[in-house]
Amino acid sequence: MARRERRPRQHLPGIADLRIAADEATTALVVAALRREFNITDPEPYDSGYSYLRLDTGNTAADPDDD
Repeated sequence: MARRERRPRQHLPGIADLRIAADEATTALVVAALRREFNITDPEPYDSGYSYLRLDTGNTAADPDDD
């Protein structure tokens, strides 16, 4: 079976890329817990058994307008 083409990844300040290795029920519990504290994307399951999601902790980049 051929691997599916991956989307290019972007890295942004304050964004964490997470990989979860768990069954669907456990993944759902982890996602629910994360949602209570953070803005996250819906988990995207892959054929490998991992689910990937992004977590927004807020922009941590230095403010270029800050004096």
